[in-house]
Amino acid sequence: MPIQVLPPQLANQIAAGEVVERPASVVKELVENSLDAGATRIDIDIERGGAKLIRIRDNGSGIKKDELALALARHATSKIASLDDLEAIISLGFRGEALASISSVARLTLTSRTAEQQEAWQAYAEGRDQAVTVKPAAHPVGTTLEVLDLFYNTPARRKFMRTEKTEFGHIDEVVRRIALARFDVTINLSHNGKVMRQYRAVAQDGQRERRLGTICGAAFLEHALAIEWQHGDLTLRGWVADPLHTTPALAEIQYCYVNGRMMRDRLINHAIRQACEDKLGADQQPAFVLYLEIDPHQVDVNVHPAKHEVRFHQSRLVHDFIYQGVLSVLQQQLDAPLAEKDDPPAPRPMPENRIAAGGNQFARPAEARETAARFSITPSREPAASSGKPGGASWPHAQPGYQKQQGALYRQLLDTPTAPKPALQPPAAAELAGHSQSFGRVLTIVGGDCALLEREGGLALLSLTVAERWLRQAQLTPGAEAVCAQPLLIPLRLKVTEGEKQALAAAQPALAQLGSMCIPMPCT
Repeated sequence: MPIQVLPPQLANQIAAGEVVERPASVVKELVENSLDAGATRIDIDIERGGAKLIRIRDNGSGIKKDELALALARHATSKIASLDDLEAIISLGFRGEALASISSVARLTLTSRTAEQQEAWQAYAEGRDQAVTVKPAAHPVGTTLEVLDLFYNTPARRKFMRTEKTEFGHIDEVVRRIALARFDVTINLSHNGKVMRQYRAVAQDGQRERRLGTICGAAFLEHALAIEWQHGDLTLRGWVADPLHTTPALAEIQYCYVNGRMMRDRLINHAIRQACEDKLGADQQPAFVLYLEIDPHQVDVNVHPAKHEVRFHQSRLVHDFIYQGVLSVLQQQLDAPLAEKDDPPAPRPMPENRIAAGGNQFARPAEARETAARFSITPSREPAASSGKPGGASWPHAQPGYQKQQGALYRQLLDTPTAPKPALQPPAAAELAGHSQSFGRVLTIVGGDCALLEREGGLALLSLTVAERWLRQAQLTPGAEAVCAQPLLIPLRLKVTEGEKQALAAAQPALAQLGSMCIPMPCT
């Protein structure tokens, strides 16, 4: 078969294989176009799970008559005009493929009107060459897109569609994600003439939590801890569920947004999972709704056909930033004192294994936290309530009577005479693992100098003074094993002089302990 240029309709149908997977994909693309047009109200009508009809109506800026035909053409967009625009993209859409791809596998009608026009205009593409016809229509300012008989001309794609209930479930999930991304937009979803979802626009934080509870459920809202974390041009906001109360049902709530764009990013999920791993079981997953704002130049959104993934230019920086942000909120929740209602909370030292590992700049939020070195003991700490709930107690279900009873038991334990402490023996080498998590999970502070730990299925008391000495000795004692190194995908090549080459050869053992390996290459 000779090489030939594919017909426009066939080329668009091939492109639709990546853009239009199912009716939910159509809804996502069209609603994102409405948001880019500045819409504050979006009405979504679905019939038969999207197989029969998908109608999206908005009150955005609309499309001019002269541009309607171009709107249905492939690679035609108003979002970008140069490579610089693509590298700093802030709009949800930018490829100009959605409408052309959808119109090639369905009967698409586009009706729009701008504020400057006296009447609306309607456009639709038909035929083998996808010729666009434009005619007058009645319509308020905004745009309406109707998609009829999805995959009517591609039976192979249509037979892979699921039941009406399943397809609408996917549409409902897409609308939920979009409603969480844009609290300032009213979104109404109907199925077969029945209103299924109504998300009204909100502005204030309290109203946002109400909408969050409407979308994610009262259980998530009850245990949600608010996050507000910032460093440089990185900002992390949102909510993460208290890991102590995370259930399998709550674990299904995992929504992440990068500059307002829905994402399923493994790097972000790994950072959140790592921050919660001490407080979650082996088979548990964290629940969260997080919004990451980053300089558009530092993220590439054009790496996935459906734009579900992004690539960060400084992925390690972003990972550590998210990790420290989530970890700080969880630590503040666990640091809330377990005290009697009548007594003010007493300052207490912070155990070593409650200090965020890494000690980088992200471990210091503005004025809420004092500067602290890695594995250092903080002399005093004010109780913090990050979740916005009264009291901020670390045990949400504990009643005042229960707290007083436990406090009395602790006082009785501390008042009990004890034998003189024997001389402390030097800790065994095996105990100096150098990892604060080896102490176990801290439950509370007893007497100001001991920590009550949950360890190996039991309870243990740990002297904070001893823990500090162990950790400092572990820091100063080289480990028996070398640093676990990860080879680079593309090794770095360095040009060195003869003297530098000899110095590298002499320092090779020390470099190997640090995880670096130098291999001499022949001159070319």
